[in-house]
Amino acid sequence: MKTASFIKINPADSVVVCLRPMQKGEDITVDGITIQLLQDTPVGHKVLIKDTAKGEDIIKYGYPIGHAREDLKAGVWVNENNLKTNLSGTLSYEYLPVNEKLNIPNENRTFNGYLRKNGEAGTRNEIWVVPTVGCVNGIAEKLVELLKQETGCKDIDAIHAWHHNYGCSQLSGDHENTRKVLRDIVLHPNAGGVLVLSLGCENNQPDQFMEMLGDYDKERVKLLITQKVEGDEVEEGMRILRELYATASKDKRTELPLSKLRVGLKCGGSDGFSGITANPLVGEFSDWLVAQGGTSILTEVPEMFGAETILMNRCTTPELFDQTVTLINDFKEYFLSHGEPVGENPSPGNKAGGISTLEDKALGCTQKCGRAPVSGVLAYGDRLQANGLNLLSAPGNDLVAATALASAGCQLVLFTTGRGTPFGTFVPTMKISTNSSLYKNKPNWIDFNAGELVEGTDMRVLRDRFVDYIIKVASGELVRNEVNGYREISIFKNGVTL
Repeated sequence: MKTASFIKINPADSVVVCLRPMQKGEDITVDGITIQLLQDTPVGHKVLIKDTAKGEDIIKYGYPIGHAREDLKAGVWVNENNLKTNLSGTLSYEYLPVNEKLNIPNENRTFNGYLRKNGEAGTRNEIWVVPTVGCVNGIAEKLVELLKQETGCKDIDAIHAWHHNYGCSQLSGDHENTRKVLRDIVLHPNAGGVLVLSLGCENNQPDQFMEMLGDYDKERVKLLITQKVEGDEVEEGMRILRELYATASKDKRTELPLSKLRVGLKCGGSDGFSGITANPLVGEFSDWLVAQGGTSILTEVPEMFGAETILMNRCTTPELFDQTVTLINDFKEYFLSHGEPVGENPSPGNKAGGISTLEDKALGCTQKCGRAPVSGVLAYGDRLQANGLNLLSAPGNDLVAATALASAGCQLVLFTTGRGTPFGTFVPTMKISTNSSLYKNKPNWIDFNAGELVEGTDMRVLRDRFVDYIIKVASGELVRNEVNGYREISIFKNGVTL
């Protein structure tokens, strides 16, 4: 049910979401029953539409988002002060497979991308300098600036150094995470040429790292160990970069099937409209892309807590179900091992925007992956193996999760937001606003407006426009983070620094 003032998302819900700021004493009519608001309630926030006893679940999206901390009357503003999460520790799960038929036709659409030697496709053709250790970040940045000055980036999309603080003084899991993510960046198809820049004495030993790349294109990926250069390492680095540039600058875009497109699904700065507009829109696109033979990846495991069974039961095999259970419970154990409660996730910005519990956030967050079956489950740092919808282990942190999505092989990241953010990772990071106010106020950050969905625009109409726009971006049109030059990487860390 929808009016100009509020929306009831699911028939089973015990709350409605305000589409405008609402005042104490206002009447709203829901399912034929008139309710008087007991408090001023901000836009994007929830109003209770039935009396609820202490301990009773409150329902949104058709699922519990927590329970009442006290007896609550219909008309009250529901927020983190009177709603408490139901989440706790690790759980046992039963596989109850759901096989929903999407019935989305293959439209045989294409994009213009760069076909690489290994059959993967790039949406960009860039020159990258990838340090194996943070000690050479300065040299990497200097090389990039010199190459930009010398070439003007003519016949290439961009030149970047992906600086980070790791590669040495790390142990076990952290060390391997760093190596895997840097490997993934070096092998990414959006790079037409990569200089792997090493110091030489770091834990991430350059020769071992190059072996980790496997059967890579040696014409496109070169190594420089700065401690072994007799003389000026910058001069030697420029010599190698000129060779890489000469090779990559000859690359041309060609028409490629959408089955080669891999898109990451991410949200940040979420608000009460995230699960109503932008996330469902991205979910519609994800289903459409999967139907074209393409791939999408959902991550932010802590933001699956409370909605995880929906994903588990969409797994195509019992083995994938088991992997998803491990994905969820391992992340819960990570929280618990640090003495942190599993349900404490919504940020101050989330709460201000209308999200009160982690279940509230998760049920909106997971809508980004639509209704397609889960065909793959990836550990952090893994590269994609299966087309279709995949789940990836990574935290909710925007920079870490977006980097992980790109590292897995995504050529684009779709990033929904209700409060806005300027950042981007090492692939185009498209911002989709949940509301029109953000789109109007931050045109230098936001690329597409999903807020139209609560203003009368039909979902199918907006999805088709969204598809067209994404194909343009995959074919070379820049998104705002690229125009602004806001691009960086962040690697997950969970251990001792020596």
